[in-house]
Amino acid sequence: MPSKPKASLSTVAGRATPKAGPRANKALGRVLVVAGSDPSGGAGVQADIKTITALGGYAATAITALTVQNTLGVTDIKAVAGAFVAAQMDAVLSDIGADALKTGMLFNAAIIRAVVKTIKRAGYAGPVIVDPVMVATSGDVLLKKDAITALKKDLLPITSLLTPNIPEAEALCGFPVKTGADILKAGKAI
Repeated sequence: MPSKPKASLSTVAGRATPKAGPRANKALGRVLVVAGSDPSGGAGVQADIKTITALGGYAATAITALTVQNTLGVTDIKAVAGAFVAAQMDAVLSDIGADALKTGMLFNAAIIRAVVKTIKRAGYAGPVIVDPVMVATSGDVLLKKDAITALKKDLLPITSLLTPNIPEAEALCGFPVKTGADILKAGKAI
């Protein structure tokens, strides 16, 4: 087994922090992203890793689904078993930890329930940011219909920040969102 690289120290906001390794950006934020993988790099955990890194944070991931997609569309999806998603989350939370947890494509009810159960079991008390990914830009479905109930019943009650687009907001609130007033009404309903 290769030895771990030795981290040197730097100063961030007046605090000594390691320059390398998973605890390197603790002062700036460790974010556990629980989402699907997009091999084209335009969405999913790949896009989240880029964003978190660009903002100076440390991104860790738990993969919920493997997709075959590119800019033209999604041609296949393989869901990861809920127990395996939970094991990935446990591995990160028990070692590296997380200052924030962000979800993306959760795909089905079993994965949603596994994510919620793991958050509670691990005693994670930080913010939970939920991007309720339901449909790809190409129009392909990324959240099964039965999972919407689990999202509402199980995940939304522990959500700190919800970031739906208009179609996702409509699916969650159950009515059309066309105006600014509708957006406010949907926010309150959700």
